[in-house]
Amino acid sequence: MATIQDIGVSAAINILSAITFLLAFAFLRLQPINDRVYFPKWYLKGARESPSHGGAFVRKFVNLDMRSYLKVLSWMPAALKMPEDELISHAGLDSAVYLRIYLIGLKIFAPITVLAFIILVPVNWTNITLQSSKVQHSDIDKLSISNIPVGSKRFAAHLTMAYVFTFWTCYVLLREYEIVATMRLRFLASEKRRPDQFTVLVRNIPPDPDESIGELVEHFFLVNHPDHYLTHQVVYNANKLDKMVKEKKKMQNWLDYYQLKYERNTSQRPTTKTGFLGCFGSKVDAIEYYTSEIERIEKEETDERGKIMKDPKSVVPAAFVSFRSRWGAAVCAQTQQTSNPTVWLTEWAPEPRDVYWDNLSIPFVYLTIRRLIIAVAFFFLNFFYVLPIAFVQSLANIEGIEKAAPFLKPLIEMRTIKSFIQGFLPGIALKIFLILLPSILMFMSKVEGLTSVSSLERRSAFKYYIFLFFNVFLGSIIAGSALEQLKTFLHQSANEIPRTIGEAIPMKATFFITYVMVDGWAGVAGEILRLKPLIIFHLKNFFLVKTEKDREEAMDPGSIGFDSNEPQIQLYFLLGLVYAVVTPFLLPFILIFFGLAYVVYRHQIINVYNQEYESAAAFWPSVHGRIIVALIVSQLLLLGLLSTKGAGQSTPVLLVLPVVTFYFYKYCKNRYEPAFVEYPLQDAMRKDTLERAREPGFDLKGYLMNAYIHPVFKGDEDDEKFSISDEPEAEQVLVATKRQSRRNTPVPSKYNGSESPSLAEIVNDQRL
Repeated sequence: MATIQDIGVSAAINILSAITFLLAFAFLRLQPINDRVYFPKWYLKGARESPSHGGAFVRKFVNLDMRSYLKVLSWMPAALKMPEDELISHAGLDSAVYLRIYLIGLKIFAPITVLAFIILVPVNWTNITLQSSKVQHSDIDKLSISNIPVGSKRFAAHLTMAYVFTFWTCYVLLREYEIVATMRLRFLASEKRRPDQFTVLVRNIPPDPDESIGELVEHFFLVNHPDHYLTHQVVYNANKLDKMVKEKKKMQNWLDYYQLKYERNTSQRPTTKTGFLGCFGSKVDAIEYYTSEIERIEKEETDERGKIMKDPKSVVPAAFVSFRSRWGAAVCAQTQQTSNPTVWLTEWAPEPRDVYWDNLSIPFVYLTIRRLIIAVAFFFLNFFYVLPIAFVQSLANIEGIEKAAPFLKPLIEMRTIKSFIQGFLPGIALKIFLILLPSILMFMSKVEGLTSVSSLERRSAFKYYIFLFFNVFLGSIIAGSALEQLKTFLHQSANEIPRTIGEAIPMKATFFITYVMVDGWAGVAGEILRLKPLIIFHLKNFFLVKTEKDREEAMDPGSIGFDSNEPQIQLYFLLGLVYAVVTPFLLPFILIFFGLAYVVYRHQIINVYNQEYESAAAFWPSVHGRIIVALIVSQLLLLGLLSTKGAGQSTPVLLVLPVVTFYFYKYCKNRYEPAFVEYPLQDAMRKDTLERAREPGFDLKGYLMNAYIHPVFKGDEDDEKFSISDEPEAEQVLVATKRQSRRNTPVPSKYNGSESPSLAEIVNDQRL
């Protein structure tokens, strides 16, 4: 049972760790040699140049300006200075809205903490219930609801505060939902033209013996969307070609390195060995060797491209279909295409950089089976993770360790060792057990077959939250309470056990306090230090970097990591709302986390993280829903606790709260969630009309033609660098179909002949 002294030891360790991380960051970020580690986003934008490009030799590596070291905390006001509109322009709406999650935590818990310490803490403290109880407790537990005597009228204070906290939380959530929904609609209205605004992903295209996938797609949309269909791109299974392109890129980097080396010293040709890592095998001329290897791979790549273009089996029954207007795309994406709801399934296409190409080749019929398998695997993952959670709880229970290993009792009973074990070790042990979990859950989400990186992260975040709720929150409470009160359970009647549990559950706040300090204080401070990317960058720079291009690729800006970070934030919302009435002593620790995390992640988003995609805050309904779940759980838990404390008359009063909260959630869902799921036709028409007026001659077909081909067919070119045809659109002719049932198709085709443009034609056009 952790005491105030144990919490103090843990706080001292974590505060010292956090300060160390922050000071180390303040020093390391000023060194020119680390500039690409702590400001990679500006390099990717082309707005920053390496300080090592000029000046004295020492100044290339070390900052000798002593005055800069006096402003060690200058990064904090700098991170808060950028206005939100500028932040959206700089980092995207997803990043700006993600930061608002931390702001919600501050808005919710700052007033709640003040009220709880003014009203609830004195009410709980001025009792002697635990002193006369057989339940093991500490001084911290005297601040909890467990210290209120059975049947006391003081529970009226807790009931009142439960209502106040609920209404305040709902008010903040309502205001934030309205703000974010407005931000999303304004962002979509002001955003520049993007391919995904005009494009729909079509899946489960039914096979046809007479026509190819490309012909089938063209004919279907010319018939059913004759006034709006523009072009399409079928999806190819190019995974093997992708490996070849990556291998050629690696060889080209080595060739560039040896050519630069030869240019510096033309008296000697560089050599290499043909074996593993260039350390084994026969010695050959490096430039000639890598030139020949590149030529070999290019030949294999050409053969593979030809195979993909000619082999019908390499075409996946899916396609990206583009329309003449946003309005046309919105109608197609948000409607059912045929009387059979299992074929010609349409959804909004992800933006090109958000597409997860590997899963597009999965047959749609397999997705249900895959999801069933993953659901079963996820269940067993949750079940077996109970064992490490129970182990973590045993670390917080000194008595359990002494019983398992009596020879350790003299060591454990030392005051410092005991405080370390109970105040710090459980939190860090739980953190270690959770390190690999996000990667496992992301792999499971990929197996499910989702087609965009953003949806993969949202699905992984959902799984992670479920895991944290059942294993970390409920598992820690149940396992920890059972271990700590085992002796009491064994020596009392069965009808007394529920009451003992009701008294013991609030006491687990001490364990969660240690976890918040480890993960939320030291962990967040460690995030800004970026120790792992720092070490990896310098190792790559020393051993692997051969060219300036390699140096740029050695930078690891990383990303927000929504799949792992957002569920962790939700755990803090859950703990704060559950223990706000039960054990208010936890609240200041959570409040410090939200404040520190907001500043740190704002700095990282501005200077470090590279935005992998832009979903226009599509994740917000999930964030809102999980906070609502935490609120309802807190109400139900309080209801259960009061029922064990002889306050059964309060049950009808408390039952109102979950019902009101649920209907509040339904109201928000009906009122605001459609803005995150569908694109209003009125907004689409307005934006289309404005663009036609401003750019009447824009070649939309040329802009969309190459947007959704597999990246391996684009080479090293960026999307914007592809040539756009300025030729007027060809005169439309009737569709020449091979199918008897379609021979009288009344809609003109976009292309001469009976077939859509092949991938070979598109690739050849790009090379011209």
